[in-house]
Amino acid sequence: MNQLPHFDLSDAHRLWQAADGAGRAIPPAWPLQATVAVNPFLGQSQLTLAETAELLGRLSGTDLAPPRDWFARRIESGLITGDDLATALQRIPVPGLKAPAELAAAALREKTLPDVIPDVASLAARASGIDWPRIVIERIGTFAAGYFDEGQALWAASRAKGAYAAWRLFAMHDLTPEIAGLKGFAAEVAELPLSARDAIAAAGERLGLGHEPGTYFHQLLLGLGGYGQYARQLQFSAERDGSGETSVTELLAIRLAFEAALFRLYRQGIEAEWQHSLAAHRSPVRPGRDRLIDAALLEAAELGENRRRIASLEWACLSGKVVADPLPVRPSVQAAFCIDVRSEVFRRALETVDMGIATTGFAGFFGMGVAHRQAASDLTEHRLPVLLPAGQFTCEAVPGERDRADRFKARAVRAFGRFRQAAVSSFAFIEAMGPVYAGKLIGDSFRWRGRKRISPGPVTAHGTSETERTATAEAVLRAMSMTTNFARIVLLAGHGATSANNPFLSALQCGACGGHAGDVNARLLANLLNDPAVRAGLKEKNILIPEDTLFLAGLHDTTTDEVTLFEGDVEVSAHEADLARLRDWLHVAGRLARTERAKRLPRGAEAPPARRSRDWAETRPEWGLAGCTAFIAAPRSLTVGHSLEGRAFLHDYVWQKDEGFKVLELILTAPVVVASWINLQYYGSSVAPALFGSGNKLLHNVVGGIGVLEGNGGPMRTGLPWQSVHDGRRLVHEPMRLSVFVAAPASAVTDILARQPGLRQLLDRGWIKLFCINDQGGPTLRYAGDLRFEEQPAEPYGTPEWARETA
Repeated sequence: MNQLPHFDLSDAHRLWQAADGAGRAIPPAWPLQATVAVNPFLGQSQLTLAETAELLGRLSGTDLAPPRDWFARRIESGLITGDDLATALQRIPVPGLKAPAELAAAALREKTLPDVIPDVASLAARASGIDWPRIVIERIGTFAAGYFDEGQALWAASRAKGAYAAWRLFAMHDLTPEIAGLKGFAAEVAELPLSARDAIAAAGERLGLGHEPGTYFHQLLLGLGGYGQYARQLQFSAERDGSGETSVTELLAIRLAFEAALFRLYRQGIEAEWQHSLAAHRSPVRPGRDRLIDAALLEAAELGENRRRIASLEWACLSGKVVADPLPVRPSVQAAFCIDVRSEVFRRALETVDMGIATTGFAGFFGMGVAHRQAASDLTEHRLPVLLPAGQFTCEAVPGERDRADRFKARAVRAFGRFRQAAVSSFAFIEAMGPVYAGKLIGDSFRWRGRKRISPGPVTAHGTSETERTATAEAVLRAMSMTTNFARIVLLAGHGATSANNPFLSALQCGACGGHAGDVNARLLANLLNDPAVRAGLKEKNILIPEDTLFLAGLHDTTTDEVTLFEGDVEVSAHEADLARLRDWLHVAGRLARTERAKRLPRGAEAPPARRSRDWAETRPEWGLAGCTAFIAAPRSLTVGHSLEGRAFLHDYVWQKDEGFKVLELILTAPVVVASWINLQYYGSSVAPALFGSGNKLLHNVVGGIGVLEGNGGPMRTGLPWQSVHDGRRLVHEPMRLSVFVAAPASAVTDILARQPGLRQLLDRGWIKLFCINDQGGPTLRYAGDLRFEEQPAEPYGTPEWARETA
């Protein structure tokens, strides 16, 4: 038997460090039940987009820029001007290009991508004619689907000793690689080191890696697709919660075991080429000319887009439209919505129904970061941003007999699901239960109206003192800039979505609530702010809530634009007239919002939103956050009456009320970062769907409850389906990076960036663009890097068209 060689201990340590670094270069991916948007370039935040494009191009052959004809159309239409092209070339010089016309001409030419560095499996495939990359990924995927399974499999693999140990047991009995031609592989696996760390070192010794694998480990993990990303998520979540996890590096050890075995078998024919591959992996990453052209064209597109936004925002400031403090007249209703871009459409519609309605925007978990368990459920849902650990446990309380009945029902449902999935009962299930499902299929096909929502039981929080509750209430209200002039009814509207037969339903839910609906968080905050003891404590903090103010939780369904009010949580007898009026307003606003959304959806006239939510054949129940390219933190008066077309995150912020700019720091380090994750996921799924998208919904098969296969094989796919960003003819998401507009002094922003190196890196490397709007009518300032702001040139647009119409 050709055993793996011994290895140098110092090299082993360096290789393990390199393996850990490669794992952190992979973006995390959450399971389907709690899918949240993830920045696919999270591991490359220290690089620019051009450098990342060069890196991922040579590792996978992926292009990270919109097609050249996308830029050409924007230039032809005037969305990108000559001035935009000239400024872009100043910021991103391209060798051989001096004039704007030359950059415009480049948009009409085809580009070349970097040559992909071949790994050992690819070299072995060339030498043998056997598709080793496909075989290796298929065998690792077969193992990983069972090992990482979250409830779909009847017999899941044990995770007690880790992924590498479980794979060794699997691979020692898996004869598929040997049948394909990898002779002696099962026996070689039996002789592998018992630890993943030692296995990586041993493979490195055979492959001649020394202590410097370069980008080779990154390439191997990238090739594992969603399985590597899911393992990275386990590590990300464990470290967030204060523990450790090594599944992603153990997967690398598994992949290296195949590389080492293939190198043993084909070494004589591939060794010279392999040395070329290693040299390429160790070479510096420098963007080539085409990568720089793409970066300059993208910069020009974003310049044009932001020029139009800034013209509108500056007009609002210069016209005296911005009001830091609310009007002295008490609002008819205050309605707080999530900053989600879909809420912008509904907020704008609601504000047109009555002049006395005031809306505000805040992160959709409403500052209530909870681990929640639904009634009769044994699953804990983390309803808060994935960047944060849960600070509180909550559950739905269902009293007495109903509680016991619901627990029995939940157990029965789980048992029924096990029977339905079991291989031994597959034919029996169809024979016995087929007629029952026939009625359901017919009903789902023709009963388009949504089912009546059954309000769950009251939400109960555990383990918080009165002092802690008061402190939480104060922090949330100050962060919302809602400290005076409360209406009789303050609606706290979380959001969720309804869709049938959709593995990616959680991707349409509230990202700030961890891929769940925001109803629980809204209800918790309403309960908190209605508590007399908390209100008494707030009074001591100079936040005076009138006795007749009622905080009421609601849930905005972003697919149907219907709002459910949780009136059963509170005593509403003194507010019946107010509630009747609010219901009417919400009904009208929903109709207006649905009309606007229908114009953007394919077949919007014949398949309205309410129908789409129940259609199990509908691939586009809604557009989700497609189009998200802006984040605005400012008083609502800056944007009220202005259609942002459901493309901007809207966070209310009044810097004059922000003592020490603590709220501003919170906005920049939490909601802005989460919004950039969403924006960059849509960007990656649009420009690089093969690497960062999940493919065609029509071909999806769910695997392990954690992801999908496109068809019946290949690597697990993560990211957004193609139907979420493309309407069949064109991209509906315009792939541009997030631009953040903050109505605050630039000096305050600079101070925050100086003590937040992670956020500063995102800005300095160009992943986020930042502008400070002067709400006193002064010029807009653009963040230029290295803690510097520079004046954004005034644009000769005069009064924007939307403002003329409003006037």
